[in-house]
Amino acid sequence: MLNISKRNSGIVVPALLAGLSLIPLTAFNAHAQQTSGKPGSPGATMTIPGQQLPPPPQQFRGKIERNAAQSTPYWPARVVPPKDAPNILLIMTDDTGFGVSSTFGGVIPTPNLDRIAANGLRYTNFNSTALCSPTRAAIITGRNHHSMGFGVVAEQATGYPGYNSIMTRDKATIGRILKDNGYWTSWFGKDHNTPDFQASQAGPFDQWPVGMGFDYFYGFVGGDANQWQPNLFRNTTAIYPYYGKPGWNLITAMADDAIEYMKRITAIDPEQPFFIYYVPGAVHAPHHPTPEWIKKISDMHLFDEGWNKLRETIFANQKRLGVIPQDAKLTPWPDDLLKGWDTLSAEEKKLFIRQVDVFAAYWAYTDHEIGRVIQQVEDMGKLDNTLIIYIAGDNGNSAEGTLVGTPNEVASLNGVYPPIEAQLKFYDVWGSDLTYPHMAVAWTWAFDTPFSWTKQIASHFGGTRQGMAISWPKVIKDKGGVRNQFHHMIDIVPTILEATGIRAPQVVDGIRQKPIEGVSMMYTFDKKNANAPSTHKTQYFEMMGDHAIYQDGWIASTKVMRPPWELAGAVSQDPAGFPYELYDLTKDWTQFENVAAKYPAKLKELEKLFWVEANKYQVLPLDSSVATRLVQPRPNLAAGCTEFTWSGEITGTPNGDAPSILDSSFNFKAEVDIPQGGAEGMIVTQGGRFAGYGFYVLKGKPVFLYNFFDLQRMRWEGPDVLSPGRHTLEFDFRYDGLGAGTLAFNNVSGIGRGGTGVLKVDGKEVARQTIERTIPLVMQWDENFDIGADTGTPVADDYQVPFRFTGKLDKLTLKIDRPKLTPEDERRLEQDAQRNNRKSE
Repeated sequence: MLNISKRNSGIVVPALLAGLSLIPLTAFNAHAQQTSGKPGSPGATMTIPGQQLPPPPQQFRGKIERNAAQSTPYWPARVVPPKDAPNILLIMTDDTGFGVSSTFGGVIPTPNLDRIAANGLRYTNFNSTALCSPTRAAIITGRNHHSMGFGVVAEQATGYPGYNSIMTRDKATIGRILKDNGYWTSWFGKDHNTPDFQASQAGPFDQWPVGMGFDYFYGFVGGDANQWQPNLFRNTTAIYPYYGKPGWNLITAMADDAIEYMKRITAIDPEQPFFIYYVPGAVHAPHHPTPEWIKKISDMHLFDEGWNKLRETIFANQKRLGVIPQDAKLTPWPDDLLKGWDTLSAEEKKLFIRQVDVFAAYWAYTDHEIGRVIQQVEDMGKLDNTLIIYIAGDNGNSAEGTLVGTPNEVASLNGVYPPIEAQLKFYDVWGSDLTYPHMAVAWTWAFDTPFSWTKQIASHFGGTRQGMAISWPKVIKDKGGVRNQFHHMIDIVPTILEATGIRAPQVVDGIRQKPIEGVSMMYTFDKKNANAPSTHKTQYFEMMGDHAIYQDGWIASTKVMRPPWELAGAVSQDPAGFPYELYDLTKDWTQFENVAAKYPAKLKELEKLFWVEANKYQVLPLDSSVATRLVQPRPNLAAGCTEFTWSGEITGTPNGDAPSILDSSFNFKAEVDIPQGGAEGMIVTQGGRFAGYGFYVLKGKPVFLYNFFDLQRMRWEGPDVLSPGRHTLEFDFRYDGLGAGTLAFNNVSGIGRGGTGVLKVDGKEVARQTIERTIPLVMQWDENFDIGADTGTPVADDYQVPFRFTGKLDKLTLKIDRPKLTPEDERRLEQDAQRNNRKSE
């Protein structure tokens, strides 16, 4: 990859693009310092060389005597970007396959993505990493995801440099670079690059948006969020704007906030350019459009003929639009994995159409709200000199909804799959705040047309190929043009830097920076370069063991060894040994024909190259585990502790920093003081409507409720109202399983088992119940651990948040007793592991 820090100008190194016609951008061709205003005056401005950020202090050139009357002031010049540097609006949606949008052949109308493509360029060969956090680390830094510590999503972090979710300070973000060069910088929507163990309001905040160079943040932290009641932040402060506002939705609210932000900064300084990173949580599950959009899409009957016909329609549209070659072949439908539409029952078809209508409504709704943000740029008179990059998806469409979809994605990621009849109970409220829904995998496969596979699969383009449109009216004149050059998320930062005429820094905060690993795409902006060879020659791909290597029109891809909807079972312990397939992309756009047998020497060459790149970019060690990584120990605030004590109200502790009671015995003991007239409210809770627990007082009676994915709610309740005065309320749970220790043996038998719970008041047992199953891997991730009140959604329907405890919580103690494997347990598990490994081989 190009080392952008060694460029001798703002333009791509000439030798790299010999023979290509370059857009004449004289304003950006040199890094000579530009100044305005009288030096030392309050209105003086200057650009900076940019090699060192922040720039060295400016020299005082005034005069200082003993008295101000005989002295001359001298203000340091305000740092500004180069003259005519564009505004930047970088938009990326979530979990959006190549065939979703109308811009790239889909049937779901996306007029605003269409608008950017019509006013600029459509990119057909742009690639992601196949997963959320990794792609997001790449797009804001210009470096590969493993280089940034994001080999997987933040919640799966493990203790290796390529996987620990720690973005080291030798790799500054584009937000930091532009901010220090005089841009307004802001981030709206999803932040999936804060380590799971640093996401609490206690900080540290250096890897929150405001610590990574973004002046302003409005959004949520984590993999996804309930769009009706999100875990929402303004900068680092939790906010709850949806309280008392039925119908409030984050997709609209973040557009409102971005528009208000643009109005505010423009009123302060209309000349200062902005960089807005706009990343809604859509269309990642939960699919949460408004009822109006569900009706609008449902009335269009886009999906009545089923997923097989949808795939054929999208493929034909793609050829008509010219976004795939005319000789491209549609990859086969996986009959061994997914049912054909014609084999389904009437009930199945009814449910699946409802699922996809809600998904499509979510996408159309999101594009509409993005359009409002784009329109605001135009209304301010700034569209002509605004570089808008609109990427449909940070990876392919998601298969995490299981083969039959789910009303609750939290359940599916824990390996719990509600059957059709259970799902139909949610039919009328699908997409509302009573569901956390996702759709059946077969729709996902269709939305990744013309490619095979889906999100999580890095070896095949169904997981990595993203539709992208770029407009910059002042510069791009080939309006409506199509570009087919291979490029990757790491190329966005170099493109922005070249467009703005700003150098990649060599030193930031005294720390020497690692080279940027991507290349600029700006050469493609010129029509003369429409068919020029790609400047991005080599790119590795890797995600959870699945891997590939691209080089100059060839790709060696490992065979997919785990369907991406199988999340929680045993996995191969030898992903380095996965067999390869080989594709000649110059003749085979879709990875249709495996030519490994025909070109063994080429395959061997590429396989060798993969390991070179893997060593260079911190990809090792390969690990094919998926959901089981969620319960691996991390350096959070609760790490290594088994006993905790609190008092009073403490809300908003995210899962990553909260004590975990999963797969363990535990004991909550609350010392409370009940006033005259009684009390009620939350004592302690974790999770919410879609998975979690709550220990509370309701109408004067103590209650412990365990919510098993909103499919079962197990309840312990005292028979008597608590009298005024001091009481000790206790819930004790004895877990009946071997615990998470079995995962070290590639065995899930120890997790998610049942146990017996006992509720006590002042030492006396008042309720006892045995339950068969518990949550095995993760609580509802967009909810918090709360004491003395409840944020987000309620864990039960018999109270409403925030449900503050109206008594006095003097002391709350939690003791956790995690199971320990005996030598006999370990011997048996080792034998089972050896059998499983032989079977997987």
